[in-house]
Amino acid sequence: MYHRIIVLLLFAPFLLGESVILRNQARAQSTGSPESSETSSTQTQPSSPTELEPIVVTATRSNTSLAEVPAAVSVIDRSDIQLGLPTVGFEEPLSRVPGVFAQNSANFAQDFRLSIRGFGTRTAFGVREVKVLVDGIPETSPDGQTQLDNIDLGAARRIEVLRGPSSSLYGNASGGVINIITEDGPTTPFLETRLMGGSFGLQKYQAKTGGQAGKLNYMLNASYLSLGGFRNHSRAQNVLLTGKLKYTLSPTSHLTTLMSFMDAPFADDPGGITRAQVEADREQARDRNVLLDSGERVTHGRLGFVYRNQFLPGHELTVTQYSVFRQFETKLPIIPRFGSGVVKFDRFGVGGSVKYAHDGRFFGFRNRFMLGVDVELQADNRRRFDNNEGDVGQRRFHQDEDVRSVGPFVHDVFYLRDNLQLSFGLRYDNVRFSVNDQFLGDGDESGVRTFDHISPMGGILYSPLENLHVYANVSTAFQVPTTTELARPDEGGGFNNDLNPQQALNYEIGARGNVWKRLTYNFALFWIVIDDELVAFESESGRNFFRNAGRSERKGLELAFDVTLMEGLRWTLAYTFLDAEFDRFITPNGRFDNNDEPGIPPHQLFTELFYAHPSGFYGALSIQHVDDFYVNNANSAENDAYTVLSLRMGYEMTVGNSRIAPFVGIRNIADDGYNGLTRLNALGGRFFEPSAGINAYGGMTVSYDFL
Repeated sequence: MYHRIIVLLLFAPFLLGESVILRNQARAQSTGSPESSETSSTQTQPSSPTELEPIVVTATRSNTSLAEVPAAVSVIDRSDIQLGLPTVGFEEPLSRVPGVFAQNSANFAQDFRLSIRGFGTRTAFGVREVKVLVDGIPETSPDGQTQLDNIDLGAARRIEVLRGPSSSLYGNASGGVINIITEDGPTTPFLETRLMGGSFGLQKYQAKTGGQAGKLNYMLNASYLSLGGFRNHSRAQNVLLTGKLKYTLSPTSHLTTLMSFMDAPFADDPGGITRAQVEADREQARDRNVLLDSGERVTHGRLGFVYRNQFLPGHELTVTQYSVFRQFETKLPIIPRFGSGVVKFDRFGVGGSVKYAHDGRFFGFRNRFMLGVDVELQADNRRRFDNNEGDVGQRRFHQDEDVRSVGPFVHDVFYLRDNLQLSFGLRYDNVRFSVNDQFLGDGDESGVRTFDHISPMGGILYSPLENLHVYANVSTAFQVPTTTELARPDEGGGFNNDLNPQQALNYEIGARGNVWKRLTYNFALFWIVIDDELVAFESESGRNFFRNAGRSERKGLELAFDVTLMEGLRWTLAYTFLDAEFDRFITPNGRFDNNDEPGIPPHQLFTELFYAHPSGFYGALSIQHVDDFYVNNANSAENDAYTVLSLRMGYEMTVGNSRIAPFVGIRNIADDGYNGLTRLNALGGRFFEPSAGINAYGGMTVSYDFL
C-alpha cells in the first residue's frame, strides 16, 4: 500500500499535468477590515513569485503573525472549506491538517469526531479535549464537551488549528484549539443561493446575504440539510441560521453581534456492528438500535457579543459575552432491564471574558503583553427514562447539574532581538460541579466536586533567515471529566468520585517557512506525557462510562507543505506519524501496560492536486490514507487501513452582476469499503460504523451583486 502511494505522490503532477480540471479563484469577500485582508497558507499561490502577505492568526487570543507563533498552527482558507465541497462534515477541510484525525460515517446522532495529536480520541460522541471557538466565542461548554452541529461550514471564511496543548491560553479541554472564523459581508451587498444534491438522499440548500450599510457590516446565512443515509436507520435533518453584525462605534472600536440557531428534529443512530456483520452487509444497522429507535433530536441557540476597542496606540481591550440554550433528547439502545435508555436535558449557559493586550516597549525591548479572565456557567436539568421500544417510559433519574468555570490568564512575548523572542504563559482554572438530586426515591445523591489547575507554558522562536522560523515550546493541557463522564458506573445519581482530571505535558520543536515564494512548509516533532488519561469503556447495559489510565506517552511527527508546481497548479501534502502507548494502565479487565492507545492511527496522509484557470474552471483530486489502528485497550481488534480518492470540479461564470457556479464531486472513487467511525472498547465486538462506497454530489451556486 505504502509504495503505491509514494509512487503516485512522486508522479501525479506529471501524470495529470494539463488534464486536471481548471479552477478560478473563489470570489473574495472583503470588508476593508484587517481581518478580511488575511491570507492563508493553503490558498492558491500566484503563478510567478511575488511578495507574500503575512498570515495573521487569532487562535493565540491576539492578532499574531503566523511567523511569530512558537507552536504548530495550520490555516485553512475559504476555497478549501467551501469551493466545490458539500460543506456537510468537518472531515472535508480538516483532513488536510497534519495531526488532526477527523472521523465521520454520516452518523449525525454521534456528531463529528475530531482529535488532535490523540486528544479527543476517547469521546463517545461529539468532541472532547479540544477547544472549539467560533468568532472568538467558545463553542465548547465549561465542562469540556463540544457539539459541532451548531456550525455551518457553508458560512466559514477560515479555520485555524492550533495543534498541541494550549491550556495556558484556554484552560480546560485544550489539547488543541480549532478557531472558526465566519464570513464578513463584502463591500458590495450580495444575495447568494446554493442548491446541492447527492447520493443516499443528500440535500443541502443554502441562502446568504451580506454587505456594508454605513457603519454596519452584516452577513446572514440559512441552510437546510437532509440525508437519507447510506446505512439503514441513519436519516438526518437540520436547519441552521447564523448571523454576524459588526458595527463600527468609532475609528478605534467596534461591536460584533453573533447569532446562531439550529433545529434538528431527527438524527437516527444505526449503531456499531461487528466485523462479521460489516462483511455480510455494510448497510445494515444494529438490530437493537432499530428496535429502540436509537437517535436524537436537538434544538440549540446562541447569542454573543464581542466588543473591541484599541483605545490607545498599542493598547486594546476586548470584552465578550454569550448566552446559549440547548434542548436535547436521545434514545439509546439500552433495554429497560439494563438501565434507562432515554436521556433528556434542558441547558442554559452564560459566559464571557475580558482581555487587555499591550504591544509596546519594555526596558527598550519590544514586548507584547496580554492579561484576561474567562468566566462560564452551565445549568442542565437532566432526566433519564426507560426506552420501551422507542417510546418514553418510566422516569428513573432526575437531577440539576451546574458547572462554573473561572480562569484568569497572563501571556507575554518578549523580543530579545528582532528575530528572537521568548514566550511565557500562565493560567489558573477552577471548575466546580454541583448536583441537586431531584429523584429522591433512591436517596439524596446531591453533591459538589471542584477541580483546579495551574497551566504554564514557555516557548522560544528564532528566525535566522527572513523565510525560516524555528521554535521550541513546553506546554500543558488538562481536562476535567464532563458532566456525562462523571456519571457513576452503577447508574446512580451524583458523581463518580473515583474519576480524576487528565493532565498532559507537551515538548515540541518545529519550523516553518517558504522557499522561492513558491513552497511553504511546516513540520513539528513532539513528545507528550499524559497522567490519569480519561478512557471510555462500555458497561453491560450498553452505556459508556470512564476510568483513569495511569500514564500514557505520545511521540509524533507532523509535516505539511504547499507548492506551486506550474501556472495554476498547486500540490498540497500533510503527513502525520503518531506513536501512542499506555505506559501504565490497570483495569478490572486486565493490565494494558505498553499497549497502543486505541483509536489513534500511527500514520495518516493527505495529498491534493488543485488546478485553476482564469476562465473559471477548477478541479481538485485528493487522496486520504489512514493507517490501521486498534479499537480496544487489549489491542485484540483493529480497524483496517483505508485510502479514499476524491474529485471535485466546477466552473464559475459571470453574467452581468450575477455569478453562476455549477460544481460536481465524486468521493471514494475506488469504492474502498472502509469504516469511517469506530466505537472504542465496545462490547460484543461492535466497533465499526461503515462508510459509503463510491458516491457523488452536485449543485449550483448563483450569486447577485447589488452594484
